[in-house]
Amino acid sequence: MDFLDATRRSYDATADDYAEWIRDELAAKPFDRAVLGVFAELVRGPVADVGCGTGRITAHLAGLGVDVSGVDLSPRMLAAARRTYPHLSFAEASMTALPIEDGALGGVVAWYSTIHVPGTHLPAALAEFHRVLRPGGLLQLAFQSGTGTEHRTRAGRHDVELTFHHRTSEKMADLLRDSGFTVRAQLVRAPDTDGPYPEETPQAYLLACAHD
Repeated sequence: MDFLDATRRSYDATADDYAEWIRDELAAKPFDRAVLGVFAELVRGPVADVGCGTGRITAHLAGLGVDVSGVDLSPRMLAAARRTYPHLSFAEASMTALPIEDGALGGVVAWYSTIHVPGTHLPAALAEFHRVLRPGGLLQLAFQSGTGTEHRTRAGRHDVELTFHHRTSEKMADLLRDSGFTVRAQLVRAPDTDGPYPEETPQAYLLACAHD
């Protein structure tokens, strides 16, 4: 799939710089930590952090006592994750074809990783999340809330080909219901405009439960 190849190449190109830039981001985002804390308290069983990148969310969940491993498309992002968190497990794969057995997981986290998936492919990705979750398993999403798409050809000092697909919380909730999930919680917050990680759009969080 072209979007997978472009996303992989772009994150491979930026991996080392991105790892350094994003390292302390979670410490500056209290809403993010709160959402992950609720997920960690509710989830039962192993968790996959899908689109884990440099592994920072994987490591945060592990620190909260979650049995978690990471999955990502980018080999160089995964190399950074393994260097930084050698005690954790990371695998290379696409969210559209996870190397996980049916019903094996208690939880899936997709933290700003569905944002590069075109609308025509998103139902298949959500179906894959549903496949690997046991009945009652939890899916935690985070994404920029909005409409339309944004294409970037530069990230810092690197040439990239990244498309960001903005979706409203309501749109994503409808897609989750169509994919066999029950939405348990929705939160949309205003963008952080100050500090080292300023945002331009509202940020959305959805917690959903898989059912048969």
